[in-house]
Amino acid sequence: MSFLKRLFGGGGGSDESAGGAPTKQIEYKGFTIAATPYKNDGQYQTSGVVSKEIDGVLKEHRFVRADRFAALDDAVDVSLRKGQQIVDEQGERIFG
Repeated sequence: MSFLKRLFGGGGGSDESAGGAPTKQIEYKGFTIAATPYKNDGQYQTSGVVSKEIDGVLKEHRFVRADRFAALDDAVDVSLRKGQQIVDEQGERIFG
């Protein structure tokens, strides 16, 4: 229940909020993927942003996954791979 509260803007419980500054960014198939893991209950939660400029408008898709890691580097690597997987599976449909 507390995960849902945090996801939808309810109560605390996490060490930092989601959506912070990107830890690392890559370009992939015309998309920008930014890893934005955040600390949650002592571990780093997998999250990121997939973005692309379409017709002069920057479109973004934010994602959070259940995977957590003790090391920030591990969370960053998995966040980037999840972003690549989203691009491979959905492409620009993620914005529609």
